[in-house]
Amino acid sequence: HSLLSVVTRNTFLIYIKYDIIIFYINFRGVVDVEKFKPELFAVLKNYSKDQLQKDITAGIIVAIIALPLSIALGLASGVTPSMGIYTAIIAGFLVALLGGSKVQIAGPTAAFATIVAKKKKKNGVEGLMLATIMAGVLLIIMRLLQFANLLKYIPYTITPGFTAGIAVTLLIGQLKDFTGIAFPQGVAPISALAKLTALTAYGASLNLQAVLIGVISLAILILWPKINAKIPGSLIAVIVAAALVKFLGLQVNTIGSLFTISNELPHFTFNFQAINLASIHALFPDALTIAVLAGIESLLSAVVADSMIQSRHRSNTELIAQGIANIGSACFGGIPATGAIARTAANIKNGG
Repeated sequence: HSLLSVVTRNTFLIYIKYDIIIFYINFRGVVDVEKFKPELFAVLKNYSKDQLQKDITAGIIVAIIALPLSIALGLASGVTPSMGIYTAIIAGFLVALLGGSKVQIAGPTAAFATIVAKKKKKNGVEGLMLATIMAGVLLIIMRLLQFANLLKYIPYTITPGFTAGIAVTLLIGQLKDFTGIAFPQGVAPISALAKLTALTAYGASLNLQAVLIGVISLAILILWPKINAKIPGSLIAVIVAAALVKFLGLQVNTIGSLFTISNELPHFTFNFQAINLASIHALFPDALTIAVLAGIESLLSAVVADSMIQSRHRSNTELIAQGIANIGSACFGGIPATGAIARTAANIKNGG
């Protein structure tokens, strides 16, 4: 019955029974193309030299934060570090160019790590990329259906609940690497419960040197902002931890010992021969899940950013930008992307 409050004289409701998702079409403006107005072009009208200097500083700092974070989120998503970096480059650029927010930074996010890992294990990398492209198309369709207008009906309590759930999932997901516990070949749990079970079963392989590095890194991330708020704590943590491992000869896994990270720029990699009706039908539920979560997280991130800069973003424009960004990310070897509140907040704090 609460759905009836959404219905107006010129609105038609469609109820799609895929994870309880509601779309509605506003017949007064289904294809309202002229309202697609990227904020970048509005900002450039009164752009100044002072703002350019602030943007360069903010860009450097956000890039420093995004580099190790993108690697970590790529690994947490079950893909290679390079795919995480490619996502930050391609999606970050496209959302900044076409987005409806003055300050939003996009890329791989923690909210998607577990979801992406499940989709990748289920469908492989090629299936994940196709699902991401489909999700991008769905995000653009959501804009045409004015999906962003439904945000006003989402209870605020969903935001802290969703964020707290992500925090718990990430905490459990990182315990293996934080403690240096080694799983046997072929053991790669995805769900939080499966990870806890595996940690208990193979806890005897605990590596105290890995724990030491993890504790030092965590302490730097917590304490460094009190010493210097301008230089990102994540950069200091990476430098200090890497130096300790290098010069003390600590026996811990490193990114370099487990993976090869190419210095090549992103290039077009998607195989269009993988697209067929059977794969589209099979991947549609996964694409819908990615699209809805990407849309909600990006718009919620933009709302939080609005409160920090006392502004108002263009939600429907942001949805189109996120759709294009996800298509671009998948075509160039990346994974699903959304607006990232941590990187967006860093951008704002540094005047970007």
